[in-house]
Amino acid sequence: MLAPGKVNLCLLVGAPRPDGLHPLVSVVQPTDLADEVTLEPAEEDAVVCPGVEGDNLAARALREFRAATGWDGPPVRITITKRIPIAAGMAGGSSDAAATLKLLAQASQRPIPPELPMRLGADVTVMLHAGRALMTGAGEHVEPLGGDKPPLVVVPLDAELSAGAVYAKFDELGLARSPQELDAAAHAIRQGRFEPVNDLEPAARALCPAIDRALDALRRAGVAHPMVSGSGPTVFGVSDDPDAVIRLREAGYPRATRA
Repeated sequence: MLAPGKVNLCLLVGAPRPDGLHPLVSVVQPTDLADEVTLEPAEEDAVVCPGVEGDNLAARALREFRAATGWDGPPVRITITKRIPIAAGMAGGSSDAAATLKLLAQASQRPIPPELPMRLGADVTVMLHAGRALMTGAGEHVEPLGGDKPPLVVVPLDAELSAGAVYAKFDELGLARSPQELDAAAHAIRQGRFEPVNDLEPAARALCPAIDRALDALRRAGVAHPMVSGSGPTVFGVSDDPDAVIRLREAGYPRATRA
């Protein structure tokens, strides 16, 4: 099963709620860049993800699916072939967890408990959906959106950013939108209108100066709407120019790709 990455075509963020989560309004767009997740019988439950050390979100999804559903079926091995950059703001780990839940639901013939995806993380909830979506609340509310997928150019950076650190910096910078702004933005998106803006971008740029150089490289390559993906550090933009990726690779970004 393919587990696509995502970019946020827009991401608006409010102040933390009493539960500590940030309210969001975001247009989430799955990408063609995807991991591959498979399930097979095994002697004991295991998640194998070459290049990723220690526990990961897919392993937690496996444990919590069994606990939440009471499924005591035979052990399984989840194998993940990574193509989405790690800690890049493209929800690769969350998408792997979402694919794991889907595979487990198929294997067990049991539905995914509705509260489980959000317990694993907001991006797991939205990555259960196959297409463009509007994400609101703290990510627990997902509405399918129409519209064609834009031609994306993605530039992964040789850096990692913790989403928690980016949100903490966002709070420190005092950039939160009011509830009224978030409501108005969600209404506009449902009408087909949104601005390509990421409220987390200033925080991500402050923590990772390499982002600024990459955004400049996208502009020089003729890519429209260059912006940070999620909490970063991956950057992306919109371009149907077949030479844009070539120009970016020549500019020192060998991992630039269409997505």
